Amino acid sequence: MFEATARLRIRDGRFEGFKQQVAEIVRQTKEKDDQPLRYDWFLSEDGTECEVREIYASADALLQQQQYVREAKAQLFEEFVAGHHMTFYGELSPALAGALDAMGTEFTQFSFFQGLDVEVPEEVPA
Repeated sequence: MFEATARLRIRDGRFEGFKQQVAEIVRQTKEKDDQPLRYDWFLSEDGTECEVREIYASADALLQQQQYVREAKAQLFEEFVAGHHMTFYGELSPALAGALDAMGTEFTQFSFFQGLDVEVPEEVPA
């Protein structure tokens, strides 16, 4: 599993447009990609920040997902985002590392240290 978190600062006065553009990105992701195991967007209480939590089978699956929503994401960053930082949990693939370097994206990377080995049931009782 490969996890990523993006923390975005929303431009002043652009909150409503930001929400609409995010809805478009999520719509395109649902239509074009079956790779994300998690793709959730969270807003701060004051509407000035957003955190995106993503989980994929691999780093390359994240990179592939970005290709599907490239234009919509470019518009998001050009018009509605004042800055962002990425955090990755797992090893970057050479392709993802190269893409991040080419874009000049600031990021922090964490490698797995230890945790619980928990099995997730196929069905969760309601």
